[in-house]
Parts: sequence; C-alpha cells; structure tokens
Amino acid sequence: MLDKRNFYINGAWVAPAKPRDLEVINPATEEICAVISLGDQADTDAAVAAARAAFDPWSMTSKKERLDMIRALLEEYKRRNDDMAEAISLEMGAPIDMATSAQAGSGSWHIEGFIEAFEKMTLESRLANDELIVREPIGVCGLITPWNWPMNQVTLKAVPAMAVGCTVVLKPSEVAPLSSIVFTEMVHAVGFPAGVFNMVNGDGVGVGTQLSSHPDVDMLSFTGSTRAGALITKAAADTVKRVTLELGGKGANIVFADADDKAIERGVKQCFGNTGQSCNAPTRMLVERSIYDKAVKVAAETAEKVRVGDPKEHGNHLGPVVSDVQFGKIQDLIQVGIDEGARLIAGGTGRPEGLNRGYFIRPTVFADVNNDMRIAREEVFGPVLTMIPFDSEEEAIRIANDTVYGLTNYIQTQDKEKAKRVARRMRSGMVRINGVDSAAAAPFGGYKQSGNGREGGIWGLEDFLEIKHVTQWKD
Repeated sequence: MLDKRNFYINGAWVAPAKPRDLEVINPATEEICAVISLGDQADTDAAVAAARAAFDPWSMTSKKERLDMIRALLEEYKRRNDDMAEAISLEMGAPIDMATSAQAGSGSWHIEGFIEAFEKMTLESRLANDELIVREPIGVCGLITPWNWPMNQVTLKAVPAMAVGCTVVLKPSEVAPLSSIVFTEMVHAVGFPAGVFNMVNGDGVGVGTQLSSHPDVDMLSFTGSTRAGALITKAAADTVKRVTLELGGKGANIVFADADDKAIERGVKQCFGNTGQSCNAPTRMLVERSIYDKAVKVAAETAEKVRVGDPKEHGNHLGPVVSDVQFGKIQDLIQVGIDEGARLIAGGTGRPEGLNRGYFIRPTVFADVNNDMRIAREEVFGPVLTMIPFDSEEEAIRIANDTVYGLTNYIQTQDKEKAKRVARRMRSGMVRINGVDSAAAAPFGGYKQSGNGREGGIWGLEDFLEIKHVTQWKD
C-alpha cells in the first residue's frame, strides 16, 4: 500500500497541518491501494500564500523562459509516461493499454498543443493613437480536477496557467489522486520556481470550497459535475473571481438513414469508451425510423461483444467504474430504465459474468426510449446507451437540443449539406461528424449547464489572461 499523505507546497513535499487520512480504493479489487491525507484550511492557506508570493516574479519572467520550462516538463512527462499510466490504471481502473495511450498520452498531447499555441500567441498589440493592448496573467489560480480523465484535465489547466505566468494550487480528485502526485513529481524534477505550482489533496467540501471562496485566489477552474459546478460558482461569488467550468453532458448521436455502415457500431463503442466515464460521450443515439430496427439489432450485437476485464490485462476491453458510489448510481439508473419501460436489449443490472468483485458494469443498451425518461435526461456516467427513433431532421434536432446540457453532439450522414445544416443548429460547444474527433488543439467546452470557458489550444491560454488597455504608449 502506497503512503501518499504529503502535499506539495512552495517547492517542497510537506506533511499536512492536521492528519486526515483517506484510503484510495483500487476499483478492480475493492482493496486499499494507497493512503492520502485530506487538507484543511491551514494547508489551503499555505498553498495559496506560496502561490501569491511566487506570482510577481513568475509573471515577470519572459515568455521564452516559461516556454523553456514547459518544454522541459513535456520531456519529463514523456520519460515517465509508463509511471503515469500505472497510476491512472490503479486509481480509476483504466485498462493498462488504454491508460498508456489515451489516458496518460492525453497529457503530453495537450502539453505539445499548448507549446505550439503559446509560441504563436501575441501578448501585446497596438491600437491607433499610441494605445496598447496587453494580455497579462490573471494571478493565483485554483484548479479542481476530476477522476475520469485525470491527466487530460490537469494538463488542460495547470500547463496553460503556468505558461502565461499564473501560479496555481491544484486540488485533484480525492478518488483518483495518484496520477496528480506523479505529475507533481515531474514539475518538481523540472525545477519550476517554488510556489509556482502547489498541490493539496482534499475533498470538495473542504479544500474545494476553501479555494473557491479564498480572497487571494483570482481564478477558479473546475471540471466535474454540474451540481458541484453550481456550488463552486456560488462559493466564488463573494470574491467576484473568474470561474471557468467544464461540466456534464448528455450528447446526442443523430444517425440518419444515409449514415455509413459502421455508424451504429462506432456509436456504441464511443459511448462505452473509458467505461462510459466521459462527459462528451454520445449516450443518446437518435436513429432515423427507416433504419431503426436494424440499428437496434447491430447495437445489441456490438454491446454483447464488448469485453469487460482486469485493468492489468493487455487488450481492448473495459475496466471497472471508479468507485462504489458510481457503481451504485449506475446500477440504480439501469433499474430505472427498466422500470420506465425502456426495452433492454443488452446488459442490465449486476456484474458481468465471471466477475464477483470490483466495480464492473455490464455494457447496457436500451431501445425504445423517449426523451422524457430519466435515462435520457440524466448523465449516467457508465457504459449505458439509450436509443431513440425519429422521423424527420427537424424532430432529430429538437430531441438533440432538448436537454439542460450542451457539450458534444454527433451527426452521422453522407450528405455534406445536411451535416453542415444540422451542425449549425446543435446547441453545443462541439459537434462531431461521422466519428471524426479533433486532430489538433481545439476548444473543449459547452453551452448551457455543460459550463463556460474553453480548454485547449489558444482558447485555453486565453482563459488565464486578463486584458489591459494602456493609452499614450510612446515608442
């Protein structure tokens, strides 16, 4: 069992001000794999004070100096990619091959994207009459990250913040904290100045709320549930700090009759990716009625072929969901779907055959769902797909947009004009056509209760910058 009780404050690993142990559970075995400590107000205050003291000197360093540090971090990250993958697999159950390529790999991919974007970014520009526009770092940033894609989210926040000259205090998910500890080791190895990066473990009620309401924190960046995002926004209101939120989703995948032959199979697999624990998953499959019966058959067959197994095993399979809480929530919602009258065509409640422990879920598909059912409206966050028939393009658009969320929607059609027409009417921050995902650093974020702000590329850098207008700037 790993002992990871210390925090990283002001360039050093330090013991908590007051020990509050929390066991980290391996979701594949339900056994304790590590012990961390939950921070208290004194720990949060110390981390924020270190970040505040480091802000002035760090913000005054040159763009080149900061870029050089980020480039060094990229090299250290690549060197320790396997360590990162093992930590993620252990803490949240990602199968080791997926943890190595997608989970850990997302971190280096984002760092590379930020380096490229920041190299091209202009921090000063001129207006007429000797007026200057300056982009400056906002200040001390609190970063609260989730357990489902830990390094994807840590690098999407910490790297652009430090690159533009901010200092940070990271609070990773207490459910999956081990990967953030490895990331902190990388930051320390590279030699960022003391106080530029700080990490305090804690829960939302404790360190999360303390960062959100702290008067010396200038910005709070959060990824997680919509419910928690609303609480964080309220906690931050009294200090009028900037708050950026990347929250939940209930993505619609509109499959028209002229979709390609692999559209249904692809949609099922995309929904089940990361064991369904992705906010941008296409969890509502809307299928044109003329192909609906065939689509239901293909979806059931595809789900039945999906293998669930031990995260330590190599191969293309699903691991467990992250915790007993998530396992219970998903089981309850599957039962809700059955009780609501949806037609269960694959999976169901209980663990997959041959697995008697671990938080493993049967890959589940419901057909004949209507958009008023809870399973069509609530974010399940597990490998559960709902299928809804539609009769017209207009009806598909209406159903897709009939949700409080607006993160990612999907369109399957070989008609280019239809694809463009429907994409423009999707009330979401991202639209994916025919299964094609982003190939470059792009803005990630949503409309409505999916949050505000954008992460990734130049848009992610801009979130951490203030705009200053200066007159009479004479050469």
